[in-house]
Order: sequence, then C-alpha cells, then structure tokens
Amino acid sequence: MAKQVLVTGLGIVSGIGISVQETLTSLLAEKSGIGAIKYLRTNHKDFPCSEVPLSDGQMSKMLSVPDNMPITRTSLMGILAARNSISDAKIIPDKSLRIGFISGTTVGGMEKSEQFYRDFLENDTCNDYIKIHDCGACTEVIADYFGGFSYVSTISTACSSSANAIVLGSNLIRLGLMDCVVAGGTECLTKFHLNGFKTLMILDKGNCRPFDAARAGLNLGEGAAYLVLESDESANARNADVLCKVSGYGNACDAYHQTASSPDGKGATLAMQNALVMSGLKPSDINYINAHGTGTINNDESEGTAIMNVFGNCIPPVSSTKAYTGHTTSASGSVEAVISILAMNEGFLPPNLNFKNPIEKLSFAPVRELIRNVKIDHVLSNSFGFGGNNTSIVFSKIQ
Repeated sequence: MAKQVLVTGLGIVSGIGISVQETLTSLLAEKSGIGAIKYLRTNHKDFPCSEVPLSDGQMSKMLSVPDNMPITRTSLMGILAARNSISDAKIIPDKSLRIGFISGTTVGGMEKSEQFYRDFLENDTCNDYIKIHDCGACTEVIADYFGGFSYVSTISTACSSSANAIVLGSNLIRLGLMDCVVAGGTECLTKFHLNGFKTLMILDKGNCRPFDAARAGLNLGEGAAYLVLESDESANARNADVLCKVSGYGNACDAYHQTASSPDGKGATLAMQNALVMSGLKPSDINYINAHGTGTINNDESEGTAIMNVFGNCIPPVSSTKAYTGHTTSASGSVEAVISILAMNEGFLPPNLNFKNPIEKLSFAPVRELIRNVKIDHVLSNSFGFGGNNTSIVFSKIQ
C-alpha cells in the first residue's frame, strides 16, 4: 500500500520576501515584488522583473559561504530556501533518515557563464565557473552545503520543473524508497531568460495582468522554494508538525508546440483531471486554484479553457500570483505551491493583481481582491512548461 505524503516544512525566497513569513505578509498586503532591474547585468532595463532583494554577496554572507568559493546565484537562492524549509521541518539531513533532495532548474549557473564568457575565451581565471554551469552541478552545490542526503537528483522540464520535483519526491515516499524528501526548485534571472522571452515577444513593459483581456505578456522573476515531504510513518515517529498533505498530482505532455500552449488546453486538462482522480476528489471539492497564469495571450486563454473543461459551470476561485512574484520559471511550481499552502492554512484567497476586464472566451474571472476568513480544504496548483509539459498538484488539509 502506497504511503501518505505529508508536508512538514516550507521555505521560500522571491521578490516578495526571503522567508515564509515575509511572503505571507506581502501577499496579505497585496505587495508586488515587480520593479526595475537591479542585480541582473543587462542593457534591457526597460522590462520590469521581480528580483530577490539580496546581492550574491549578501546571500553568501548570510550563509557563511567563503568569499573565494565559486557559487552561482541559483545555488545561493536554493540554499537559502532549502535551509528555511529544513529548519521549519526540524529535520537534520543525515543517515538516520533516508532523506532525498530533488531540485528543479533550467538555467543552472548560466548567469555566471554569461558574466565570465569572455574570460573563458581569453584566459583561465574563471574556469571554476564552467564546472558549476549545468543544472545538476547547481543542485549538487546545494546538497553539499547540507550533506547527509541519501539521494540527489535534478529535474529540468522548463516552467514545470519544481512542480515535477515535488511529484518525483512524492513518488519516492509513496513507494517507500525515501522517508523524507526536500523537493522544489531554484532559478535566477539571466540574460538568456530576458533576451529569449523578449525574442518571443511575450514580455510586458508594464506590470503583468494575468487573465485580463488587455494582457500583454509576463514579467520575469527569480526565486527558490522547497517543501519538506515526509511519509506519515516518519512524521509520526518524529512527532512532526504537519502542514498539509500531497493528495494528488498529474502530469501530461501534449507536445503541441515548443513554446505555445494548445488552444484547447488538452495537456492542462489531463493534468488537472489526473490530479483529481489520484486525490479521490471531485472538481467541486477544490476550494481554490492557483493558476499558472503567466499573463501571455496564449497561456491564459488556454489554461482558462482547460479549467472550464474540468470544472464546467462550478469553477472555484482562481487567481494567478505571478503579478506578485513575477514568473519564476523553473521555480514557479514550488514557489506557487508554498503560496497555495499558505492560502489554505491561513484561510485567504490571494487576488489576481492588476486585473480589470475578463477574457471574452472564458466563463469566469479571477479573484479581484483579497478575501480573508475563507475555509479552504483543498487547493489545486498548476505549473505548465514549454513543450507542453503540464503538471497539477492537489494539496489538502489533514482532516
């Protein structure tokens, strides 16, 4: 019999806070982290982004990372968020528990590779950064900071990466292969990000407006978030504080297009349906949907269509929180999972900031203002990636 997967710790770092409490405070204050670019070295300062409000040097100092240690911004944010989640769960990565670490990322250490590219060509002074360029290397750096992990792996499926890390971690626990898994993702901003999305013509020069009829694109963001997933046996043995459970998840790849979502929302529909089937819940049991909601013309209409496919005429409250954090790409699944759990446990519906006018083809509009004192037992969090890799996760209160 498959084991139950419980969530016993949360850690998050983004443009709206470097802790769970700061994040919650910003959400309740309807405070966005999107603004002028400060840390990314780019000429394209006209595109607002959401950056973690710390320099690499500040994060290194907070984490006691040696000044001469080559390390990427992706790894620094990941260590900070993972440390918060591990502290929240009150676990110690060692061999007394089978603890895994699974991290999702796409750019890895690319921001340092961009910075030192000419040095790589002309001299050997920065070659140590080549070794930590790839995604797996960034994960290993984070894992090595703590030590004691029995299993370490990296997921790279674009913007569904960290959601899929949660799925893999949950599977390892359900199958009895791990007692506990720290799962999530981390992604820093890079010129590759900014230039790539600019080339696709899906960046908004103003603040993004998910699900708005006049939406003009997304705002990029960076961040990291990890959930401590634990079997019920392990959590009970430790007398751990349980935040919620992972009750179901689904992944479906429709492979419709390299970067565009399918107009009929087929992959997203399957992901949500599969998550509901696994959870044993009916569509009417879901009390809140944290949508992928990027603010692009294509995604929001496609995802909205998929939501209508699954929920029919009884659509629960829906909002995208990317107008708070920006689109944190590979980290978005875990960033928004943490936000979803906070909304459920604190009893509030985060508003879809900047929304004014509904999309004509959709039968619903997102949450327009902060609503408090709401009973939420089950939340559905959507994370969709390029190539049609769609993942939906249901988190539920422990009854």
